Amino acid sequence: MAAYTFSKKQIITNFIWMTLSSILLAFGFNMLLIPLELLSGGISGLAMVIGYITKSNIGWLYLVLNLPVLIWGWFVLGKKIIIWSVYSVLTSSLFMQILPVHPLADDVLLGAVYGGIAVGLASGIALRFGGSTGGFDIVASIVTMKKDLPVGIILTSLNGLVVALHILFTHDFELAMYSLVSIFVTGKIIDLIHIKHLKVTVFIITTQTDAMLKQLLNHPRGITVIKTRGAFTSNDRDMLMTVRTRYELADLKKQVKSIDQYAFVNIVETVAVIGEFRKIREN
Repeated sequence: MAAYTFSKKQIITNFIWMTLSSILLAFGFNMLLIPLELLSGGISGLAMVIGYITKSNIGWLYLVLNLPVLIWGWFVLGKKIIIWSVYSVLTSSLFMQILPVHPLADDVLLGAVYGGIAVGLASGIALRFGGSTGGFDIVASIVTMKKDLPVGIILTSLNGLVVALHILFTHDFELAMYSLVSIFVTGKIIDLIHIKHLKVTVFIITTQTDAMLKQLLNHPRGITVIKTRGAFTSNDRDMLMTVRTRYELADLKKQVKSIDQYAFVNIVETVAVIGEFRKIREN
């Protein structure tokens, strides 16, 4: 049985969603945050701080500042996520040159809340479809390879440092507090969409044990084989138990169905995992 691969349809789907993510990011920056001199945090926040002080083009600063982080991610996270991240950063910078820097609302709180929603949706979509919007998204993804923590919380913590830097240079505490509102909203939206840190335990009862193991063991997660016997039929079967993230669940179900369409699959929420839970490094 060949390893499960992404179809052309899935690649096109990812391409569409990643492009939508870039448009949302540029929209949130140019029409909600930047006109009011608010921050989004992360690498984009650093670009905004520098742009506000030097009057430089924030879109191009965003691109330049992301380059070293993307290089780091290439060696740690693997090629796939970084290729999509490079696409996201390039297209976001391009859309920031196309969309006008014009406020949709003069109220700073509205700009902070809705800017946070737009940026959170953009980042969450990018992470959900195998990429990122660059910057601290990549840093957070590296951290979650070692610790099972929500990405949004990690981003919020890192972004707080950017706000502190903004206060240091501008001494504008009011805008900094509004920026914290935006960053908080962004983190919450990301955690609603990006679910790689949520775990499920999957029990698969099948008669195709060898074929199932050959397919599923291509994935870097452990599998336990448990001998079972049907109470009604008294037939012996194997039950495979594995722990996956919610993000990986859709692919797992497709793999199981492609091998044994009659397999019985039970999926339960997992509160915590103690012991080794291997992380994916996609090349």
